[in-house]
Amino acid sequence: MGIGTILLIVLVLMLIGVLPTWPHSSSWGYGPTGGIGLVLVIIVVLLLMGRI
Repeated sequence: MGIGTILLIVLVLMLIGVLPTWPHSSSWGYGPTGGIGLVLVIIVVLLLMGRI
């Protein structure tokens, strides 16, 4: 597994962890999900372009 794959897996786990359905993040709203989602989209684009 390359560094890009590991990074993608970590970001997906972070995205699941900040969903407002979990008790520890219910008061956060959708802000962290949107931020990590944006980072995830950027990483996917970079992976598809072959930059990572």
